[in-house]
Amino acid sequence: MAAAPEPPKRRTFLATGTAVGGALLTGGLAAVPAQAAPGGATGPAPHLTPTAVQAPEDSWEAILADADLVWQRMPQTWYEGPYLGNGYLGSGIYAEPGRNAVRFNVQHTEVTDHRPEFGSLFGLARLPIGYFTLEPAGTITALDWRLGLRDAELTGTLTTDRGTLTLRALVHDSLSVLAVEITPSAGEKGFRWVFHPADSISPRAASMPLPDGYTANPPAVTEQHGGVTTAVQPLLAGGQHVTAWQEHTHGARRTLYAAVTHSHPENTARDRAVRLIRRAAPLPYDVHALTHRAWWHAYYRKSFVSVPDARIQRFYWIQLYKVASAARADAPVMATSGPWLEPTPWPNTWWNLNVQLEYWLIHGSNHLELDAVTRALGEFRENLSNQLAAPYRKDSAGIPRTTDPQLVNGAAVANGGYGVGIPGEDPPTPEVGNLTWALHNVWLSYRHTMDERILRDTLFPLLRKAVNYYLHFLTPGKDGKLHLPATFSPEYGVDAPDTNYDLMLLRWGCRTLVESAATLRVKDPLTERWQEVLAKLAPYPVDENGFMIGAGVPFAMSHRHYSHLLAVYPLYELTGRTPDERALIEKSLAHWVGFEGALQGYTFTGATSMSALLGKGDDALKYLGELMARFIQANTMYKESGPVIETPLSAAQSLHDMLCQSWGGVIRVFPAVPAAWRDLVLHDFRTQGAFLVSAVREKGVTRWVRVTSEAGAPCTVRHGVTGPLDVRDAHGRALRYEDGGDGTVSVPLREGESALITAAGDRPDLTVRPVAPSAQAPRWGLPA
Repeated sequence: MAAAPEPPKRRTFLATGTAVGGALLTGGLAAVPAQAAPGGATGPAPHLTPTAVQAPEDSWEAILADADLVWQRMPQTWYEGPYLGNGYLGSGIYAEPGRNAVRFNVQHTEVTDHRPEFGSLFGLARLPIGYFTLEPAGTITALDWRLGLRDAELTGTLTTDRGTLTLRALVHDSLSVLAVEITPSAGEKGFRWVFHPADSISPRAASMPLPDGYTANPPAVTEQHGGVTTAVQPLLAGGQHVTAWQEHTHGARRTLYAAVTHSHPENTARDRAVRLIRRAAPLPYDVHALTHRAWWHAYYRKSFVSVPDARIQRFYWIQLYKVASAARADAPVMATSGPWLEPTPWPNTWWNLNVQLEYWLIHGSNHLELDAVTRALGEFRENLSNQLAAPYRKDSAGIPRTTDPQLVNGAAVANGGYGVGIPGEDPPTPEVGNLTWALHNVWLSYRHTMDERILRDTLFPLLRKAVNYYLHFLTPGKDGKLHLPATFSPEYGVDAPDTNYDLMLLRWGCRTLVESAATLRVKDPLTERWQEVLAKLAPYPVDENGFMIGAGVPFAMSHRHYSHLLAVYPLYELTGRTPDERALIEKSLAHWVGFEGALQGYTFTGATSMSALLGKGDDALKYLGELMARFIQANTMYKESGPVIETPLSAAQSLHDMLCQSWGGVIRVFPAVPAAWRDLVLHDFRTQGAFLVSAVREKGVTRWVRVTSEAGAPCTVRHGVTGPLDVRDAHGRALRYEDGGDGTVSVPLREGESALITAAGDRPDLTVRPVAPSAQAPRWGLPA
């Protein structure tokens, strides 16, 4: 929670900046005189211009169609192929290695092992399920596929030397069934589907030694149940997961329906899977597609972003598709590869960066329905205390680096997972700040909705315990400051006292607790202690190169993670308010990205967002371009040692940070626009304070900004409109506002009210449309 900026000198206007309606007042907000609102409370006068934004459906149709991925070459891997999902069931599609067939992977986010004695990465790991192969009668010679984002549906043809297979495929948004409809030509009527169950063992087994006593689960057993085929996978810990499928024929069309269910410790998954297929299979594909498409169309309508860089704009909309394919509020928190489990050394959920980055984009894009983090931390909060060392469980909480969907790490076994640790001790690694960082995501959900239930029920009680864990180890030094013993800053490799990672999170946590207690009107006995920490906490260690890892440990080698820079981003505790603070940020950023060798994709998303904070749009675009050129794969997926999805999703947030920021109580519209981006559009972009912001920039000039309040919070906007202003309500009536003198205005808005900000006398077109691309760019996928 950023410290409040110094209040600017303010001038109060009755309504507009025009000579007629903008008479300057002093001494506070004044009532708008009657003549300023001749339409009265019931509506505008005939000569007033309504300020409703027009957002026609065809704007989404056009921008999404432009972003569709296409394939005219056969994808060979997960990093190249189409992908479908609904937060639970996921399918990645690509060539079956070494065979004349196409693989449709079938994976599910709830399918995990249940043997905690082997740790989160073996005994509680996500388990591979299997895949179907589409095996044509002839030899594949060509394909032409399109992943339609708006419908969340793969369509196209597969051509062989005997004919064609016309396909449509989706993972239904709510029914959780994979449906693949094939219409074969005469020569391809002999195509077939074959299911291949996977070995039920942690994917980490392929790259790490197995813990003593750990073995794979038994093989799956294939059964028939009245026309429905099942592959029943028993689990050594009890329970099962089951893949069920059936093929139905409707005229010339043959449709495969497949579903996955999981149960533990009961053996109930088989019956549920069979019922699911019997419910889905009798209906034609088109019936399922209608409800599926309706969900996705409504999903996209919640916000709109358009930039003139065609490649980046398409990438952005693909990330919105991807995150809704991978996440739901009631689904497990995204593991490293989302619902598309592939061979990976990281087969579970990672809390020292991955989760945080995966979910950032849901706030600005107005998709809080995908927020599994807030739900999971609240639901499984007891596990966050129970996994600490016994002396700290009563009043503290922490989250391990790696967990299963219930936030459990399991036993400490070699290479099997990473617990919380104890400051000043190693082993286990004292990585203790991850829960506080995860709760920053929860705080963002609160701030973007102003829903006090989030604050009261989840954020405040859990953050209190997370900060309590730190308080056990804070000690006063000879300098009169409070210091932390050695902890671990992800992922630098050595422990250090007073790590910036932990000092930055602790300071943010104490500030947030003090402010939250005031908001909730809670007289907490620890308030004075939090205030003492804020007053006496050791300063952040710095040297001639900027922020260090910790006291005595300089930033001296290439390091992909920005754990030592969290106060800059995403916490916005340090924002460059003074010349010295800005110089420190600039120096630290340059030093961090200047070390080649270990930099990875999310290094550049972090650098993009930090540059955007500083208002350096061209630098932000440069770093975003580095990410695209060096790390993003053909289908916008990402890999390091294995598949991970947090980096592309966080790149969408980096674009958000270039277009709109709302830290510190100020909405900043177009704060870091590259010089080349002359035209921009935002619509219903969600900000802190529960505002929806729409804005248009044309030919390098911000034409209009509309802000709608959902909670009646204080509204201050750095709008970017030059010269005298008109500020009007939804009916076109003049609104009173305060001019902050620094390009900001403060407008008192009640819940449900809106303000339109334009140049004085300007009446721009308020229609939301995609901007024209500045240059042509290839589509994502594998175009010819």
